[in-house]
Amino acid sequence: MSLPDTAPVEARDVRVSLGRHPVLHGLSLTLPAGSVTGVVGPNGSGKTTLLRAMFRGVRLGGGAVYVAGADAAALGGRMHARAVAAAVQEPSQPEGVTVREVIDLGRYPHRGDLGRASAADARAVADAAATMDLTHLLARDVARLSGGERQRVHVARAIAQEAPALLLDEPTNHLDIAHQFALLSTLRGLSRDRGTAVALALHDLTLAARYCDLIAVLQGGRLAAYGKPDEVLTPELTLEVFGVRAVWGDGWLHLDPAGS
Repeated sequence: MSLPDTAPVEARDVRVSLGRHPVLHGLSLTLPAGSVTGVVGPNGSGKTTLLRAMFRGVRLGGGAVYVAGADAAALGGRMHARAVAAAVQEPSQPEGVTVREVIDLGRYPHRGDLGRASAADARAVADAAATMDLTHLLARDVARLSGGERQRVHVARAIAQEAPALLLDEPTNHLDIAHQFALLSTLRGLSRDRGTAVALALHDLTLAARYCDLIAVLQGGRLAAYGKPDEVLTPELTLEVFGVRAVWGDGWLHLDPAGS
């Protein structure tokens, strides 16, 4: 079985509980190929759990996730890793592992049973490192990097995977503002140049509005709204869900405290 180079990812009526606590309540969402979808919502709304459900990081209590029309649960581990790449919050990393070695982990789904690296693997690792401004750090121990540098390393590993879908949980955490802009611009370029279906769980509504093609607003484990940023992030919705009022101007989203 093979999957196309570009493919949507679709959650259909997905339900997830963590312990005895229901987190997602029959949530359905499609991540189109060639688009960046921002997943936003208050703390506890289910953003991280939704992304984990989409890359088989949590057990589903109902519903299903599909990649290019194929049930993700039926895909073998290597095939699934070729289809969906992900980077989660605060990944742990033991000492003695270099930046190059971590990024290279993204290439394992593409290798044969002997696990031998190819010229294509080396190019993908080098390209991902350059994309994330890490070339000068390739020989460094990841455990000795700053939080922002480690964050960029794990995003680079996901990019090197060259999967049709890329799911990132709070990828701007620990990054300075210049690297936040650079990362989000890069992800937007990847989605358009490669046709990648990109999903980002984000706290910052202004960045989501600026760099995402589509916005999915979660509230209480359900999809409250979905569509283009200027259609979804209205004063009424942001006041109800986030307690702030959205105002659009000069192509940017501005947020005013409730009652101002």
